[in-house]
Amino acid sequence: MFAKIRDTEIFFDVEGCSVVVENNRTYTKPTAFLIHGGPGADHTGYKPTFSALTRRLQLVYFDHRGQGRSKRGAKETYTLDNNVEDMEALRQYLGLDKIVVIGTSYGGMVGLSYAIRYPQNVSHLIIIVSTASYKFLERAKQILAERGTEAQNLIAQRLWDGNFENEEQLRDYFKILAPMYSLKHDPNTSVKVWDNKILSIDAINEAFGGFLRTYDVRDQLYKITAPTLVIGGRHDWICAPEFSEEIASCIKNADLRIFENSSHLIRADEPEALFDAINGFLVYKN
Repeated sequence: MFAKIRDTEIFFDVEGCSVVVENNRTYTKPTAFLIHGGPGADHTGYKPTFSALTRRLQLVYFDHRGQGRSKRGAKETYTLDNNVEDMEALRQYLGLDKIVVIGTSYGGMVGLSYAIRYPQNVSHLIIIVSTASYKFLERAKQILAERGTEAQNLIAQRLWDGNFENEEQLRDYFKILAPMYSLKHDPNTSVKVWDNKILSIDAINEAFGGFLRTYDVRDQLYKITAPTLVIGGRHDWICAPEFSEEIASCIKNADLRIFENSSHLIRADEPEALFDAINGFLVYKN
């Protein structure tokens, strides 16, 4: 499905009912926006793993402008600010009131920025393996230099420079770095996941070669008013756990969970524990 909003068209998909009839009782589930990472990837990284949340939430997946199935446009418009405003426009397009915001990695940066700008529209905020500032870049380079192979460091230079030349290079990046992203990396399955992904080199180049180098919302996190859960992975190389700790320390009464047996892809490394934490948070904070 496509929403014609602002100056673009955003692809979105909905999973799960909003209005539920159960045992002669009718009730409405909260709606959650799932914000994908990258930039340069798409929403399908959440599927089918996050379907488990439909027991409690209606899920809205979407692709950022210029990414996945969403409309391509001028690469200069592929900014975090536009991602935030597109998200708000999509909320209005769908006629929703407050939403649950779930953002992973870069999606967490969008989620934090959205909750800062539109606190009145967020019922709950869940930030997974993310960061509130550009400081993660130098730390990630340091960790990769310590833990990574020569091949991993070599192709990662394209990420740091924001100069992927084609989709195949970006696909190779994700395949070569796959063991760094998940402790349960399986070369027979994990690498093949990237064969059918819709990738956008313009989106990732604009981010890592541009605005992520100055991104910093640390001094605005106090504006977030929704109950907040911050989740990090102990072995995460690109959004190291200290950045999750920093986010939680700057948001009033935020809950912090560091998963001891996970890298960046907690949904692959500890999926059951992840959903237990999210479900428990949603129940406790309601």
